[in-house]
Amino acid sequence: MAVKQKTLTNPFTITGRGLHTGVEVTMVFRPAPENHGYKFRRVDLPGQPVIEADVDLVVDTSRGTMLEKDGNRVGTIEHGLAALVGMGVDNALIDIDNEEAPIMDGSSKYFVEGIEKAGITEQNADRNYFEITEKIRFVDEKTGSEIIALPDDDYRLNVMISFNSRVLNNQFATLDSISGFRTEISPCRTFVFLHELEFLLKNNLIKGGDLNNAIVIIDKKVGQEELDHLADLFNHDRVEVKPQGILNNLELYFDNECARHKLLDVIGDLALIGRPIKGRIIATKPGHGPNTSMAKLIKKHIRKMADAIPVYNPNKPPVLNVKDIQRLLPHRSPFLLVDKVIEIFEDGIVGIKNVTFNEPFFQGHFPDEPVMPGVLIIEAMAQTGGLYVLSQVDGKYSTYFIRIDNVKFRKKVVPGDTLIFKIRLTSPIRRGIANMQGVCYIGDSVVAEGEFMAQIVKKPEE
Repeated sequence: MAVKQKTLTNPFTITGRGLHTGVEVTMVFRPAPENHGYKFRRVDLPGQPVIEADVDLVVDTSRGTMLEKDGNRVGTIEHGLAALVGMGVDNALIDIDNEEAPIMDGSSKYFVEGIEKAGITEQNADRNYFEITEKIRFVDEKTGSEIIALPDDDYRLNVMISFNSRVLNNQFATLDSISGFRTEISPCRTFVFLHELEFLLKNNLIKGGDLNNAIVIIDKKVGQEELDHLADLFNHDRVEVKPQGILNNLELYFDNECARHKLLDVIGDLALIGRPIKGRIIATKPGHGPNTSMAKLIKKHIRKMADAIPVYNPNKPPVLNVKDIQRLLPHRSPFLLVDKVIEIFEDGIVGIKNVTFNEPFFQGHFPDEPVMPGVLIIEAMAQTGGLYVLSQVDGKYSTYFIRIDNVKFRKKVVPGDTLIFKIRLTSPIRRGIANMQGVCYIGDSVVAEGEFMAQIVKKPEE
């Protein structure tokens, strides 16, 4: 059975200080409609601009992941996004009243607790996974960072970190299923080396820092006087160094908590591809820079797949069967010309029509040489495009095609053919108008193509 999309049942609020700004920040995670994805809304700015959780909007990864759209920014978003992914929430609108999310304790724990308290509601639309079907690899020769994506039947991750440190050298973490995120990954806190902490403090970069929101690793000799000064800077009680080289203010949840936190960051950053992942991620020496570079590579792969000729596997369950199609379209026999939908992607859809000799139009077109009328091929493509549009909105709307251009027929369609319709938006839907391009295939041969304009109209009240 297809997995349905999910959203929050109720809003929940997270309040805390931004790590670098030191400003008190409030985030409100709100339910969102199907196919909405994750979006941030800067409620403190004029017009309350919305910033999509999209890797194409990443502008900085030096101290967390920062997004920017039209000059409006939101940063340190990876822990909240990881919690949404890990808890299976597909759609959420996140109100935030500053440009930096609160650091809390440096983990996803409080975000996960907020989601649990708010509840999760199943929606009607199917979850649109990005299924990894072939190896995708990002490598940075300078840093030694490498992230590989491989096919798998669940979202699984393996992460290895390596530092030139006697305290934290090599660590490995594994998540065998994304369903284990809440207990195995979400409480794992970020970490920082003392020398990094000193640099950040001197450069006035962690105004909201606290010795309780990071594991502080000390891999050099430090006198108690220096530790006392560090504690005073953070208005914290006196601290000492444990034998394993971390401050005594925190107990580790796991021996490999640092590697588990890096795994958490990978999940949060890869959420920026805009779709849930089904595959295995193997990351060596990850960081926000490599993570978002990998997300861009995956998104490029998604676009490439969208441009490719669709492959029809009849053994694979459809995204929409004929009953689902009838719930969206008003058409009925003999004028419903789409049998099923096999894919809905970011800006398009793939539908199927099996042509048989029993089609009523073959009685007159033509009895001795049955050929499917070209106008019905175009109608079938238009219906498929309508299904894409209507799958993005609630059931209160209909689509009416108001323009068809540049139609070309390449090959005749006869009984026994299976038509594959691939329809893509040529521009974002604006003011109730959708512009689309459609191509009809038989196998890898183009049968027909054309451009469509549709108007989205609210149904009259019954």
